[in-house]
Amino acid sequence: MLRKKIAAELVGTALLVYFAVGTATLAFGFGLHGGSIAAGVVMTALAFGLVLVALVYAIGPVSGCHVNPAVTLGFLIAKRISTKEALAYACAQVAGAIVGAVALWWTLRSSAAYTAATGLGADGWGAHSMIGLAGGGAFVAEVVLTFLFVLVVLATTGYVQTASLAGLAIGAALTLAHLLGIPLTGTSVNPARSIGPALIVGGDALRQLWLFIVAPLLGGAAAAAVWRVLIASRGRVESTPPPGTQPTLS
Repeated sequence: MLRKKIAAELVGTALLVYFAVGTATLAFGFGLHGGSIAAGVVMTALAFGLVLVALVYAIGPVSGCHVNPAVTLGFLIAKRISTKEALAYACAQVAGAIVGAVALWWTLRSSAAYTAATGLGADGWGAHSMIGLAGGGAFVAEVVLTFLFVLVVLATTGYVQTASLAGLAIGAALTLAHLLGIPLTGTSVNPARSIGPALIVGGDALRQLWLFIVAPLLGGAAAAAVWRVLIASRGRVESTPPPGTQPTLS
């Protein structure tokens, strides 16, 4: 069973990177936002949100559809996944993000318009932020954005009253995070999503990668702590319920 979960997380993360990061690269790397940066932000945010909604309902019944080490850390702290599973999930997610990034790069590099300057939707701060956000501001932004996202994931998948609509709520939360986060850092809220493109692009994307690993993990951990104190007091979740199924409480 764990093998199927790992496979689902790997495939899911690869698809998330390919479709969502691919949209970001088309919008900003190739300049296909129609001359409107705001339009590019919206189309990219929707791409991340919509692909995650699809993945939640597609692979959620198999693995819970974390596709994000920050989410997995949140579930671990919330005691809704074992340490063994969490480590396996994280490895699969990073591997999937790399696979997705390589596949995307191979797709786009066949275009005559693709150059090193086009990039691959990598995150960044300073000169790589739309508003020139400094490292400190970028760190805070990633912590807060991830906190919101992971809290929504934990809350909506924890109880039967919300489980059936979890995919929509989770997708909406990721869309919201990107609407604010894209002009700030490009939006990570997912260490795996940042690792894949950074390994391909290299340079500053790789040098700044540490922030997009550490900050989302801190945000996910904080969300789990708040969930345990404020939300889980109604009952403890014994396992990770896929969308549309009833969680086990005690």
